[in-house]
Amino acid sequence: MRRLDRQQRVRFTDLTQIDFAAKECEKSYDELMAKIHARLPDGTWITGVEVFRRVYSAVGLKWLVMPTRWPVVSDLVEWGYRVFARNRLRWTGRCQDACRVPNATSREVQS
Repeated sequence: MRRLDRQQRVRFTDLTQIDFAAKECEKSYDELMAKIHARLPDGTWITGVEVFRRVYSAVGLKWLVMPTRWPVVSDLVEWGYRVFARNRLRWTGRCQDACRVPNATSREVQS
């Protein structure tokens, strides 16, 4: 996407960079990692598939966005993204603590 963003309309942020400060975003690191987020110029947050729609439109791929708004396709795309978001770290080989299965003790504390 960065390569396609020739007019630099999108500011990409890598949450895994050492200098990233989640508190400045008013969201926790875990919350930001659970699904994709974007902040619009007016400060409004958007999440999930809508982020991809906005980014694709901004880089000139608006023609790909329209079908994702069709009723049945929209539901499938939303479902597919939820599955991807839950598994993306494992599927892309970037799984560390985020993919660890909680032990019995931590489950008891959360209950």
